[in-house]
Amino acid sequence: MASSSVAKKPITLRLCGPRGFCAGVDRAIQIVVLALKEYGAPVYVRHEIVHNRYVVEGLEAKGAIFVEELDEIPAEHRKQPVVFSAHGVPKSVPADATERNLFYLDATCPLVSKVHKQAMRHQKLGRHVVLIGHAGHPEVIGTMGQLPEGAVSLVETVEDAETYMPPDADNLGFVTQTTLSVDDTAGVIKRLHERFPNLTAPAADSICYATTNRQEAVKQAAPGCDHFIIVGAPNSSNSKRLVEVALRAGARKSVLVQRASEIDWDDFADVSTMGLSAGASAPEVIVNEIIEAFRERYGAVVELADTVEETENFLVNRELRHVPLTTLDMAWVNGE
Repeated sequence: MASSSVAKKPITLRLCGPRGFCAGVDRAIQIVVLALKEYGAPVYVRHEIVHNRYVVEGLEAKGAIFVEELDEIPAEHRKQPVVFSAHGVPKSVPADATERNLFYLDATCPLVSKVHKQAMRHQKLGRHVVLIGHAGHPEVIGTMGQLPEGAVSLVETVEDAETYMPPDADNLGFVTQTTLSVDDTAGVIKRLHERFPNLTAPAADSICYATTNRQEAVKQAAPGCDHFIIVGAPNSSNSKRLVEVALRAGARKSVLVQRASEIDWDDFADVSTMGLSAGASAPEVIVNEIIEAFRERYGAVVELADTVEETENFLVNRELRHVPLTTLDMAWVNGE
């Protein structure tokens, strides 16, 4: 490490905006924080509330307990809230909670709920539903679980679209996972339309505004970047897509990191310009941590690469709206 700022090698950090938390992620985390304030610990959460280890561990420290299934909640805690994650759940999960007499708070992102409604509308109008998404992702499991078994077919790639054989080629409607690559998804939809001209699109674009905005910001920033860091978790679909977008848009290298401690500093020996963004479930406090890590080692200058301003705000559950939420309540993720 250099002994003085004079000796530090200069590097430009091209900081993308928008980045980090979207309104749906922010809402989901707020729901857990507010539930802890209102009902006290423990508050149970089914699956990761969002795909970020820092967030999960921070909520655990406040008294949240994460479970995979509802039967893990002990009988003595059945009056405590259980929160469903931002990714959405199959219809069977709230039904199971009701059967077990559990008090649940649904933190499903409203834009994911919109996709659920679009899928159900397709089915109501007699269409077989094609879901474009990644097998095994919680959002995909949740969307498929809105409809009866066999009513939805999953298509992941252009190759899948090429070989897909629907039950009725003239009565098809599609929806997509909200966190996909805009460009990749366009290719899949194009091929499906070529093969099935009567394929019906959803009433509104399924890929959410935050995914689109973050990808567009990275596309604008990537040309000329020697390296690009995306802050996010390995199981975060939208974060992994940002790594791919940076490479396609011209960055020489692009990596996904969860914390500053994961950065391979040997990669930056010949780097003069670096891009930096964060997936929709990555907290701003980690972006700040990474900027500070570069400032310790380099003469780092931050250059803002903003595209659009996001003003969306989703209300929390009615049961929690009377509970005050302060800046201090969220400082552990927002870095304020």
